[in-house]
Amino acid sequence: MNDLELKRSVETELNWEPSIDAAEIGVATKDGVVTLSGHVKSFWEKWSAERTASRVSGVRAIANEVDVHLPTSSERTDEEIAKAAVHALDSSISVPSKRITVKVSKGWVTLEGAVDWQFQKRGAESAVRHLIGVKGVINLVEIKPSASAGEVKASIDAALRRSAELDASRIKVEADGDKVTLRGSVRSWAERDVAERAAWAAPGVRAVDNRITVGALSASA
Repeated sequence: MNDLELKRSVETELNWEPSIDAAEIGVATKDGVVTLSGHVKSFWEKWSAERTASRVSGVRAIANEVDVHLPTSSERTDEEIAKAAVHALDSSISVPSKRITVKVSKGWVTLEGAVDWQFQKRGAESAVRHLIGVKGVINLVEIKPSASAGEVKASIDAALRRSAELDASRIKVEADGDKVTLRGSVRSWAERDVAERAAWAAPGVRAVDNRITVGALSASA
C-alpha cells in the first residue's frame, strides 16, 4: 500500500467512526507514518482518533498533533476538573482506592501514585480521559514490581502463544528486571499493539520497550 492509499484508508476509517468529527481532522502519510492534525472538541475525541487510525492495515506509527478546542459549554475550572477526576477514580472498579493523586493545570490532568498492575494504571487514565473540560492526561502512575525477570518473560511468552491474533514465533521477549523489550515483525500496527498489551499484562512489568516493526514478516532479531 502506498502513502496515498494509506491516507485514503485512514480517512475512510475516521469517517466510519461515529465518535469522531472527521471533517475537523487532517491526515498526512509518509512511509507508513500517519500524522493527524486539526482540532476536536474533547480529549476523548483526540484519543479516539488515534485509536481509530491505528486499526488501519499498513499504519506503522502515528503522530497525533490534533489540538483540543473546548466549546464554551465544556469549559471548567481546574478545581472542578480535579473534583470530577477524584470522583471518577473513586467510582472505577479498575482503580485501587486512595492510591492515585490528581493534579490539574490549565485543563491537563496529571495522575501520580503506585499500583500493582498495568490494567490499573490504564484504568485510571481511562476514568478521567472522558471528563468534560479535560484537554490532556499525563499518566505518571508507577507499577510496583512483584515478579522475577524469568517469571515475567515466561508469562508473556505464554500469553503471546495463547493469542489468536499473533504469530508468537515472530516475537522475541527480553526481560531485564521489571523492564520488557519486544522485538520481531508483525503485519499491522494493531497486531503490534496486541503484543504490547500482552507484555503489560504480566505482573510486575513497569516498562515495555516495543521494538516490533510493522511490515513484511521476517525472522525475529
